[in-house]
Amino acid sequence: MTDSNAATPAVAPTLDPSIWAVIAAYNESETIAEVIAGLAEHGCSIVVVDDGSRDETAELARAAGAHVVRHPINLGQGAALQTGMEYALRRGAATLVTFDADGQHLPSDVHELVGTLHRSGADMACGSRFLGRTENMPRLRRATLKLATVFTYLSTGLRMTDAHNGLRAMTRACALRIQIRQNRMAHASEIIDQAAQLRLKLVEVPVTIRYSAYSLRKGQKISNSLTILLDLLVKRLYR
Repeated sequence: MTDSNAATPAVAPTLDPSIWAVIAAYNESETIAEVIAGLAEHGCSIVVVDDGSRDETAELARAAGAHVVRHPINLGQGAALQTGMEYALRRGAATLVTFDADGQHLPSDVHELVGTLHRSGADMACGSRFLGRTENMPRLRRATLKLATVFTYLSTGLRMTDAHNGLRAMTRACALRIQIRQNRMAHASEIIDQAAQLRLKLVEVPVTIRYSAYSLRKGQKISNSLTILLDLLVKRLYR
């Protein structure tokens, strides 16, 4: 793993460098520069973990002004987020926001997410597309995500409307306690599971998710989602 930093570009005067956006990226050269530019406008420090990309993701992220950490091989989104969280914490992050690299999230939602986190006194604020809105969401994906909330309740006792949203904010104290061990896509369920075990306070915040041909192509397959949910549920029941 190598670490390279770029000078922070000119941004709005409302920049709060203690808020860090953590982005896991694998072959995201098509969207990464735009995602970083949007977040910079809304006041975040940004770290991109290039998870063994074979394209120009790292170079474009660095040119856009993000801190860049590189995995020499592809380890998975969970591993990349853990690396990014550790990087931000070492640099004094007071609040961490996980943000997808494929352009699905609105950078403007970060303000409400972080604001709600601190106003509520919660440990973690989770974005919810079902409290907010979606654009061009396939019906099968909607059904699968709804099913995920049932599995989340059965395995953790937490009633959530959107258990697999990649947009979430957490306090520094919370981030220090969360340890992502599921390297790949099961990390989303693992984070909620750990929050329940640690008795952390969670709130949900309405956000927008924009599905595009690109983000749907990059997203995980429905069959993989079901396998992950079943695996995590079985592990929970047999502890």
